[in-house]
Amino acid sequence: MRVTGYAYPWDVLDAPGFTERAAELEVDEVAVAVSYHSARAATPWSATTSSVIARHAAFYRPVKESAWGRLRPAAPDWTTAEDSAGDAVRALGDAGIPAAAWLVFTHNSLLGTEHPEVAVRNCFGEVYPWALCPAREEVREYAAKVAAESVRDLDFRSVVLEACGPLGAVHQHQHEKTDGVWSPAAARVLSICCCDACAAQWDADADEIRAALAAEARRLITSGDLGAVDDELAPELKATVLAGRQRSTDALRAGVLAELGSGPRLVLHGALDPWVTGALPGLTPSAPGDVHSVVLQCWAPGQASVAAVAAARAALPSTVDVGAYITAVAANPVPEIDRYTAELAGAGAAELHLYHLGLAGAGRWADLRAAVRGGRTV
Repeated sequence: MRVTGYAYPWDVLDAPGFTERAAELEVDEVAVAVSYHSARAATPWSATTSSVIARHAAFYRPVKESAWGRLRPAAPDWTTAEDSAGDAVRALGDAGIPAAAWLVFTHNSLLGTEHPEVAVRNCFGEVYPWALCPAREEVREYAAKVAAESVRDLDFRSVVLEACGPLGAVHQHQHEKTDGVWSPAAARVLSICCCDACAAQWDADADEIRAALAAEARRLITSGDLGAVDDELAPELKATVLAGRQRSTDALRAGVLAELGSGPRLVLHGALDPWVTGALPGLTPSAPGDVHSVVLQCWAPGQASVAAVAAARAALPSTVDVGAYITAVAANPVPEIDRYTAELAGAGAAELHLYHLGLAGAGRWADLRAAVRGGRTV
């Protein structure tokens, strides 16, 4: 398996020995966050800090005012360098380690709060400020600029596209208090954007669709069935809504890829289920043909993740690699993580995406080693 290890710029620049540890793991590349959402990130390898508090979404390259429109990313004041991502990439290059650009597109609570008119709006009219809506042309232009400015004057082997599509109701937002409240079906309905730009794509009465979605969301929530996976929406309504969502997602991705060109390897975080929203949104029919690799969410160890990889390998073209995204920094360690990554490889995963080279301190480093070892035994 090809192994990509993920990291933040400060992991590379401020944690002594990062490149030596990455080389010891024998990762094929390090994906450096260039455009990223808010986070509180542990820094277990630092001698002077315990964490970095990224208070808002930020762009870790120079933010040139002339390059952006009304939607302009914020610079991080928690880093000392103007081009911390660029500095990290150059440091990796000096150590002989290839870099990937890790780009997050539609997850930006700062811009969604400042400009709620371009954020996702659910069937109740509630705005999701963490989720920029791909149906908005301004959002698509912003995403394309993120891609262009991220790779400018840097040498990347790959570009990792995260949140390159719609976000929905169940993505983390500040101190989340919605976990475990909604069934999968309710979350799916609540994740359908009903903003004017999305509604303009529906070949039906928008108010009727919004009302039907709201009624079904209330029915699912009040039923008390947290295991519900199916809704009772009319198939025609669902087909109309999904078609509009997929057109918007395709348009956003097309703008991003046009800026990236044919140089780097293109890696798309995604899911086979077309209704999935979030960091790894549902694939559109044309998405696999646009990229070199599709990476699936495999953070929950077990047969379901292994089966998802096998299903993706069967469904996707042979020219597209399947990647498995796993974490070694979950609250509970993955039992027999080497066995798990071997099973993912056996199911058809050609790539192991390893989270996270900076967050995993000495207590989890053995897990990272085992994960790489297991993935390369098949």
